[in-house]
Amino acid sequence: MAGKSTRVVDAEWIYGMHAVLAVLKTEPQRVTELRLLRERRDQRLKKIESLAQQHGIARVPVGREQLDALVSGNHQGVAALCTAGEVRDEGYLARLLDNLDRPPLLLVLDGVTDPHNLGACLRTADAAGVDAVLAPKDKSAGMNATVRKVASGAAESVPFVVVTNLARTLAQLRDRGIWLVGAAGDAADTLYDVDLSGSLGLVLGAEGKGMRRLTRENCDLLVKLPMAGTVSSLNVSVAAGVCLYEACRQRRLGSASNG
Repeated sequence: MAGKSTRVVDAEWIYGMHAVLAVLKTEPQRVTELRLLRERRDQRLKKIESLAQQHGIARVPVGREQLDALVSGNHQGVAALCTAGEVRDEGYLARLLDNLDRPPLLLVLDGVTDPHNLGACLRTADAAGVDAVLAPKDKSAGMNATVRKVASGAAESVPFVVVTNLARTLAQLRDRGIWLVGAAGDAADTLYDVDLSGSLGLVLGAEGKGMRRLTRENCDLLVKLPMAGTVSSLNVSVAAGVCLYEACRQRRLGSASNG
């Protein structure tokens, strides 16, 4: 089980084992207070408490009723009050890419409005070593409690970058030499026919509608996933997993041959 979050004025309560542990590991400076279930003293909770102690974070033991009243989901005995993190926008993305010492691997989601799908994509992106997940500001799911729950801590570890104009951002990525490969059911080439080993942005649209026209036009190449059965498409999070791991496979082979 993972954690959720609820907004409290200018701060955010993040809760659940995975989510709280992730933010303590990656951005401990954001955590101002930790509330721990008084009745729970297992090793997982002790690990979280130890990390908080290392960073000088206030730890407050509370009863179950207090935690239940504080958050609206399964807190698993822990909640962390966090300040707002760094704004992850076009400027953040530029700085991230400038500082990378390897070919970037990006996942671009166009029109994915289901928070469950976004959370699943973030979780897969974390597992595949994606440097950032990009989405447009409008007509897309944003970071919320459901996303954090499904992501199982990946919402704190994978940069989720929200851009104002996706087509413009894609053009800027191309100017940086990042190869943009979009997934489309009507593409001539399959995923396994193309080179995904270099600087790469995988672009996926919402299930059913697919990518918007301008997004599609800004891709360097379109590919399709081979479909051997009767269904016409895969859930976007499943498709993202297939595409990302094929890219990982090729990148590993490329590294091995260069070595």
